[in-house]
Amino acid sequence: MRLRGSSTAARRSSPGGSAPRARPRKPNSAKRSPFTSRRPKAEKREGSAAGPQIPAYIRAAQRGLGPEDRDRIRRKLGIKLGKFANSIERVSVRIEDVNGPRGGVDQLCRIKVVLRGLPSVVVESRDASLNAAVDGALGSVERTVRRTLQRRRMKPLRRVA
Repeated sequence: MRLRGSSTAARRSSPGGSAPRARPRKPNSAKRSPFTSRRPKAEKREGSAAGPQIPAYIRAAQRGLGPEDRDRIRRKLGIKLGKFANSIERVSVRIEDVNGPRGGVDQLCRIKVVLRGLPSVVVESRDASLNAAVDGALGSVERTVRRTLQRRRMKPLRRVA
């Protein structure tokens, strides 16, 4: 036991080696690209050869979001929900400051995902900071959309008579 602990410590403190890093990120693929702000009606009917582009509507009730905040939210939506792009029609993100300027756990992020042929998924997350509320809602909406789509795929194709 002692010998094992010392070899681990020696490995960590070796001069040439550093701690193993997380695997490198892949470049943005079509499945993980940021969501668009709007999609023209003609393009919706025709489809796209480059892959589906999902519109993401972002609204902030009392607080003005800057363009960098909106881009960050669209990028994270693309990362979390891009793999389900063929089943998603649109996404709306609403952010509000529940208590106003008083502070506290008052940032609310509500994400609604409209799915093709299935009921919509709505998820809310509250936190003291805007980024934490958005990240919490994105994690929950990804799990919920995955579960909903798996449930649809588990249904039998034909009714047994």
